[in-house]
Amino acid sequence: MAEAAHIEFNPLATGSRRRQLTSKTIIYLCLTGFALMYLLPVVIIFLNTLRPLDAIVREGFIAWPESVTFSHWAEAWGSFCIGGTCEGVSRFYQNSLMMAVPATILSTAIGLVNGYILSKWRFKGANFIFGVVTLGVFLPAQMTLLPWAFVLGNLGLSNTISGLVLIHTIQGLSFTTLFCRNYFINIPDDLIKAARIDGAGFWRIFRRIILPLSPPILIVTVIWQFTGIWNEFLFGTVFTSGANQPITSAIVAFSGSGTGERHYNVEAAAVLMSAIPPLIIYLVGGKYFVRGLTQGAVK
Repeated sequence: MAEAAHIEFNPLATGSRRRQLTSKTIIYLCLTGFALMYLLPVVIIFLNTLRPLDAIVREGFIAWPESVTFSHWAEAWGSFCIGGTCEGVSRFYQNSLMMAVPATILSTAIGLVNGYILSKWRFKGANFIFGVVTLGVFLPAQMTLLPWAFVLGNLGLSNTISGLVLIHTIQGLSFTTLFCRNYFINIPDDLIKAARIDGAGFWRIFRRIILPLSPPILIVTVIWQFTGIWNEFLFGTVFTSGANQPITSAIVAFSGSGTGERHYNVEAAAVLMSAIPPLIIYLVGGKYFVRGLTQGAVK
C-alpha cells in the first residue's frame, strides 16, 4: 500500500517540478532575449570598428567583418580629426576625467555633510531647506543654462573645465544630499546622543560615527555621480568648445579628416571608448550600488 501511495504521488511531484522547470525556462529565455536586444546595437558598433570603411559603405552597417583590424581604435585615440584638431579623442578623454573626478568627489563630500546635518543636527526650517535642495532633482537642466552662463561669465570660467566642475558639483548636490540624508536618517539617534554626552562635537561625530557607517551610500553616490557627469552632454556642448570639450560633446564634432567623408569605423571606436569608464564603474561597483540602494538610499 505504501508503494501504491508512493506511485500515486509521484506524478503530482513530477508534474510540479516540470511546471517549475518550464516556468524558469520561459523566464530565462525572455531575459536572454531582452539582453540580446539591448546589447545588439553595441555588438554592431563594435563589429564596425573592426571593418574597413569600404566594406561598411558597400555592405552596410550590419555585416560580419571579413577582415579584422584594430588600427581604427589607434586612429580614433591619437590621430583622428575632431573639431579642427587631429589628435583623436585622447585630449577630450583627459578633459572628461579632469571634469568628472573632481566634480564627483566634491559633490559627494558636500552631499555627505548636507545629509549629516539635515538628518542628525535638525534645526528650525531643516525640512524646508531639504525640500528646496531636492527640488533640483525635478528641475530640467535647460532651466539653468542662462543662470549658469551669467555665473561663469562673471567668474571668468567660460569655456573651461573648471567651469564644468563647478556646474556638475552644484547640480549634483540635489541627488547626493537626497541619498545621504535618507540613508543617515536610519542611523539610530542614540549613537549621536551618546557621542555628544561623551563630549564629541560636530566633526568628531562625523568622522568617528557617520563616515564608518557610510561606505554603502558612498558607493551609490560615487557611481551615480560619476556616470551622470561623464555621460552629460548639454552643459559640455553649451559652455565649452574646441579643445576644452568633454568627450561626449567632442564625438559629435567629427570632421571626417577635413574631407567631408564619414569614417564610420573610427567614429564607432571613439563612441565605444567614451563608454568604457562608466562601464568599468558599473562592472566593479554594480553589486555594491544595488546593495547601497537597498540599505536606505531611496527610502
